[in-house]
Amino acid sequence: MAEKQQANQANTHITVLLNEAVEFLITDKSGFYVDGTFGRGGHSGSILHGLSDKGCLLSIDKDPEAIAVGDRLFGDDPRFELAKCSFAEMKTLVEKKNKLGEVTGILLDLGVSSPQLDQAERGFSFSHDGPLDMRMDDSAGITASQWVNTAAESEIVRVLKDYGEERFARRMARAILKERELEPIITTLRLAKIIAEAHPAWERGKHPATKAFQAIRIHINDELKDLERVLDDTLDILAVGGRLAIISFHSLEDRRVKRFIQRHVKGDELPAGLPVTEDKLNKRLKSIGKMIKAGKAELDMNPRARSAVMRVAEKIA
Repeated sequence: MAEKQQANQANTHITVLLNEAVEFLITDKSGFYVDGTFGRGGHSGSILHGLSDKGCLLSIDKDPEAIAVGDRLFGDDPRFELAKCSFAEMKTLVEKKNKLGEVTGILLDLGVSSPQLDQAERGFSFSHDGPLDMRMDDSAGITASQWVNTAAESEIVRVLKDYGEERFARRMARAILKERELEPIITTLRLAKIIAEAHPAWERGKHPATKAFQAIRIHINDELKDLERVLDDTLDILAVGGRLAIISFHSLEDRRVKRFIQRHVKGDELPAGLPVTEDKLNKRLKSIGKMIKAGKAELDMNPRARSAVMRVAEKIA
C-alpha cells in the first residue's frame, strides 16, 4: 500500500524545465553528475536516460519520502546512488568518492515538490489543513509550529522580511504573538488565517499568507544558507568544462545564483587602471546562454512552472 502511495506521489509531481535542464547539463554521456535535489526523480531519471553505461549519477535529498521513491525507481541501476542529506553536504560526499574536481555537471532544482505542497500532513500548505511542520526532513530539526510558538517578535519580523520580502511582517508577527498567547498555533490553516487577517492589502489571485509561509519554510530548512554554501563549493566540485545548472523559484534564490555566476564570470575586482591582463583576473566561470523560463506548452500543463528561472554556467578554471 505504501509503495502504491509513493508511486502516486511521484506521478503527481511535474518536473520543471526537464528537457532544458538535461540538455544543458549533459556534455559527456560517460561523465559523473550530481542531482542535488532529487525530489520525485524527474531530472534524475532523464539524466540517467542520457548517460552511457559508463556514466554515473549521485542524487541527494533530505526528504525521506524522496529517498523511498528514488530507491524504488532507480535502486537497481548500478550507475545511480542516492544520499539522504542536504545538498550543502555535496562537497563532502563527492570528496569521499575521490571525485573532487572531476564532476561533469551539477543540477539544483530549488523548488518544493508538488507532493510536499499538496500533502496536508507535511505542513507546507496554506490551503490544506495539517500539522504545522514544514521540515523537508521530518525526522530532524524544529517544526514550524515550535518556531512560531517560541520565537521572539523581532525574529519573526526578520524572517518574514528577509525570506519572504513581506511588507507587513511586523503586523503579522504581532498577530502571531497575540494568538499564540490564547492557544498554541499547531495547524497550517490557523496560521494562514492569522496571517491573512493581519494582511491589509490582499492581491487578486494570491493567498495573503504566500510570502509568510515561504519565509518560514526557508528559515526552518536553512534553504538560503545551504544554497550559499553549495554555490561556493561547486567551484571545487566541478571539473574544468563541467556545467552548473540551477532552477530557482523566487527572487531570493535567483539573485544569489545570478550574483554568484556574475562574480566568477567577471573575476577579481581590482582598482581601475591597474595594468592587469585578462588571464590574471582569476575568472572561474562562463555563463551559458541567457536565463531560461518555461515555455507556453509547459505553463499550460504546469502553472507552478511560471516562476521558474534556470541559469547555467560552465567552469573554465
